[in-house]
Amino acid sequence: MSNEAQAQKISAGQGFIAALDQSGGSTPKALGLYGVTADAYGSDAEMFDLIHGMRARIAEAPAFSGDKVVGAILFEMTMDRDIAGKPTPTYMWEEKGVVPFLKVDKGLEAEQNGCQLMKPMPELDTLCERAAAKGVFGTKMRSVISAANADGIRAIVAQQFMVGEQIISHGLMPIIEPEVTISIADKSEAEDILLAELTAALDALPANQQVMLKLTLPNTANQYKSLVDHPRVMKVVALSGGYSRDDANAKLSKNTGMIASFSRALTEGLSAQQSDAEFNDTIAGSIDSIYQASIAG
Repeated sequence: MSNEAQAQKISAGQGFIAALDQSGGSTPKALGLYGVTADAYGSDAEMFDLIHGMRARIAEAPAFSGDKVVGAILFEMTMDRDIAGKPTPTYMWEEKGVVPFLKVDKGLEAEQNGCQLMKPMPELDTLCERAAAKGVFGTKMRSVISAANADGIRAIVAQQFMVGEQIISHGLMPIIEPEVTISIADKSEAEDILLAELTAALDALPANQQVMLKLTLPNTANQYKSLVDHPRVMKVVALSGGYSRDDANAKLSKNTGMIASFSRALTEGLSAQQSDAEFNDTIAGSIDSIYQASIAG
């Protein structure tokens, strides 16, 4: 697999990144929205089989291709499984032209200074080695900001960039994701602090390094335009953060150069009970609307 071709696809490709990385904690909710209730599985293993079935069905849909979907963020178990008889990262790139990423964080610490840092990742080096060997291009890791607290936000950005350097050392592209909770009263202030901290961290990177950023859709359109244009940033992607797909698309289209990386907003309206034709039509509509919003900016 060509790292260079994948880098080109992400930096220049028209489209968005699909987030197919619901973790153990959010899988029951994702399955519930998909029409699979908890009584349909008796163990975690069965639950993960079902969510892999949903992800495989999305990936195999005709509309899910590199024409509109430039990348996909995978959960570790998804990376380790097959779709249509091929390892998932290989299937994504070789069959679909979609660049594979891997979610690497292990969840969040308790809130401190209005923010949640990432839990320690003692296995990160091993996981990065496995991912690189499987043809994964990059990684994603999430922290959460729930208050405009300068100390908390500074700690989040420092941790993200420190771990990002570790990921870069394995030849992988880190997606740095400091999510700002959409429901907080001081969201605009939090976004101003975050912009300043991200800018300082990017300015401090060596000239030959780049990262990607995954950010909550901001209250002010083009809040992060200077990050989109920053030479150390390959791409800025947006998370839907609980906004409906229509709201998320409307907000995204006002942000020049940002593309979507939606999870729940991508799978909205999909159901295990749909026929393949209905499912493929629904996902095609979702993909097209998110694609249009991603290229509108």
